[in-house]
Amino acid sequence: MLLFQHNNLKSNEWVAIRRELSAALQKVDAARVAAGHLPEPLADGIKIQIIQTGIFAAALRVVEFYKPELQSAAPSLGPTDSTTPLSASIPVSSPSTDELTHTLSKAAHEAVADTRTAHALAPLLSGPLVLLTFPNVSPQHMKAALSILSPNPPQFQAPTRRANPGWHDAAVQGGLQKLLLLGARVEGKVFDVDETRWVGSIDGGLDGLRAQLVAMLQGIGAGVTNTLESAGRSIYFTLEGRRSMLEDEEKEALKETTEQE
Repeated sequence: MLLFQHNNLKSNEWVAIRRELSAALQKVDAARVAAGHLPEPLADGIKIQIIQTGIFAAALRVVEFYKPELQSAAPSLGPTDSTTPLSASIPVSSPSTDELTHTLSKAAHEAVADTRTAHALAPLLSGPLVLLTFPNVSPQHMKAALSILSPNPPQFQAPTRRANPGWHDAAVQGGLQKLLLLGARVEGKVFDVDETRWVGSIDGGLDGLRAQLVAMLQGIGAGVTNTLESAGRSIYFTLEGRRSMLEDEEKEALKETTEQE
C-alpha cells in the first residue's frame, strides 16, 4: 500500500493519471508473461483511490487492534473448567451472549478508543490522501507505478515522450504536480519514501531477491569451504616441512657419527 498526499485533483487530471497508471501496470504483466512467468493479471487488482482520511484511520485501527474472536473466547473460561490456566483472570460478570461484536459495534469502538496514535501509519494519516493498493508484493509493479506517479531518475525514470506521449499530456502533468509520495506499508511494516523506493528498485522483483539470497548463501558456503580447506592445507604443509627438517637432522647426525667412527 502506497500513500500519496493530493492537493485538489481535478476530474480530468484524475482520469488521465489512472489511464497512464493502468497502461504501465498492464505492460508489466505482459513483460512477465513474455519472460516465461505464469500469467498473473496483477494489474487488474491494483487500485488507486482517494479516501476519507478520518474514516480510513478509524477503520485501520479496528482492523489492527480489534480482535473480536479473542474477546468472545474469553468468557468461555470458568473457574471449574479443567482447561482454564491457573494464571487466568476470570471476569466477575461475563457479557451477554447477544452483545454485538461487528466492526461498527460499541465493543469495537471501545477496543480502539485509546489507539489513535498507536498505529505505525498514524503520522502519515493527515490531510487529503490517495491510496495505491497491491494485492501482492511486486517490486516490478511498484517500480512501474512509481515511475508514473513519482518519477525519480535514474531508478524510476519517467517514460519518454516518444515511448509514451500520453504521460506528457497537460492533464497528467498537472495532476502529478499535486501528488506527493508519503510512504508505504509493505508486509505489515511502514516504510518511508527512501525505503519505499528501495523496495521498488529490487532488480528482478521477488524472484531476483531470492536469486540474490541463494547466490549470497552459496558464496558464504564456498568461503567457509575454502577457509577450512586452506586451514587443512596449512597444517599439512607445516607437518610436511617439520618432517623434512627432522629427516635432514637425522641424516646429519648419522653422517657425523659415521665420520667419527
